[in-house]
Amino acid sequence: MIPDYLAVPAAELGKGTPVQVRILGDMASLAEDFARTLLAEIRAAHAAGRGGTFIVPVGPVDQFSILARMVNEERLSLRDVVFINMDEYLTDEDEWVPTDHPLSFRGYMERAFYGLLDPKLRPPPEHRVFPDPRDCEAVQRLIEARGGVDVTFGGIGINGHIAFNEPPEGNAECGTRNAESSQRLLTSFPTVEEFAALPTRVLLLARETRTINSVTVGGGIEVVPRRCVTVGMREMLASRKLRFYCNRPWQSAVVRRVLHGPVTPACPASLLRLHSDAVLTVADYVAEPPDIRLR
Repeated sequence: MIPDYLAVPAAELGKGTPVQVRILGDMASLAEDFARTLLAEIRAAHAAGRGGTFIVPVGPVDQFSILARMVNEERLSLRDVVFINMDEYLTDEDEWVPTDHPLSFRGYMERAFYGLLDPKLRPPPEHRVFPDPRDCEAVQRLIEARGGVDVTFGGIGINGHIAFNEPPEGNAECGTRNAESSQRLLTSFPTVEEFAALPTRVLLLARETRTINSVTVGGGIEVVPRRCVTVGMREMLASRKLRFYCNRPWQSAVVRRVLHGPVTPACPASLLRLHSDAVLTVADYVAEPPDIRLR
């Protein structure tokens, strides 16, 4: 049975939901818009007399080099801005993968953003934050100390995950390394409220996620780590704004599931519909209904 939501036309995306949908052009236009939107939020925080606090992804990629150029051209200081990256891959021992790993998000951010900024403008190391598998609660403590998150930016995964918050089916949430922290195992399928309250934690990646992410390394799924640490649904959904971007052709179906399927932990991004200020920006080819004909 083919779900009805897969046939929703581009012009109807998001209608009847609280999520505002914006349709742009190609990948380059989304990257430019992402960078300009983040820059505007940084300026707005400065105008309010404070440094902004943002949860950011690595993907969709390309926006950070654009943002670095804009910051350098404007001579806009990021010294008081805090960037909390959503997630990072882990070794089997629950340590961050080294920065020279081909999929390290820490390595990517240094190459594609922080390293491109004028040293006088770039945020200090303590403001370039990644969730720490040894102290998952550190992210929430930082957010509370900063007075909350201004905006969470992100993308949507093949199974509807945001950050690395995977659908709970078949997923062992935490390793024993974090069993004494505030993390907990999901021993049964959670309610929407329970899933929305999940904090920053260590977990196993779904095979779907590892498979689609292996495309960036030539299909070498054996290169993709099995474990990760992720900012939780709790921290993201508590942000004042949510701004998500989708630029991959395969996201046409999942975007419709997110916007027009049931709100359920089985599709984590569907919980965007519970937020009062969520915007989803998609490429024009993502906005078109998926072609599901057998060729």
